[in-house]
Amino acid sequence: MKKRILLIGFLLLTSACNFGIPIPTFESPTVETLQTTPAPAATTQASPTASAPTFTAEIPSYYFTEEFDAATPHWKFLQTGGMDSPITALADNNLRIDISSPDTWLLGIHDVYDYSNIYIRAKFSASPSGSVGLVCRYNENNGWFEYNLASDGTYSVLLGQWLADGIAKYIPIVSADIRQFNAGTQTHEIGLSCQDSSLLLYLDDALIRNLDVSRYELPYGKIGISASSFREAPMTILIEWVRVGAE
Repeated sequence: MKKRILLIGFLLLTSACNFGIPIPTFESPTVETLQTTPAPAATTQASPTASAPTFTAEIPSYYFTEEFDAATPHWKFLQTGGMDSPITALADNNLRIDISSPDTWLLGIHDVYDYSNIYIRAKFSASPSGSVGLVCRYNENNGWFEYNLASDGTYSVLLGQWLADGIAKYIPIVSADIRQFNAGTQTHEIGLSCQDSSLLLYLDDALIRNLDVSRYELPYGKIGISASSFREAPMTILIEWVRVGAE
């Protein structure tokens, strides 16, 4: 199944994400669960235990690598669609995203810096139904670019925009086959370079598309990740790291 994309449609926000078919079994120790909130409010993080984790207030460097080895207050998670709230937690030095309901979409925004020209990479593994992606130039007022890899062997680039609190629309920019991507327990790297009027799309260090996005006029914004379930649910994604740099 391909991700549902609404050209002028409305998606109600709640909180979280997953891939489907047989879900791989991941060891998941009890760790900090990261709570999602309706857009565009910032998300707070809470522990499943009685005491909340202690966050480090230190601001990360402009270019950084997030290895998900400790709780951080800098990520906020926003959901569109879906009946149930996704569960987002730190597990074995990974960000683990569990989505139990179908047609559920999650954004994770690193809410510190705005970037114009930036290169984002992430290493992930996922169960074999759904999609995982990267976000650049996220701005609550103007919109954002989103590059997604789907388990059916396709990729897409979308323009996302908030219409009101809790209501968003997605406009498709491009979609095509990319058969070298296989979901399941395999590990992949996804990369997105936002450079002036172009988006450069990568999979496992290979450039798969150079896309002109000059007409959309998104000059800067925050970076992030995305994940979604399709009609087949549940879905699980493990993200080992996210790197943000000039190249």
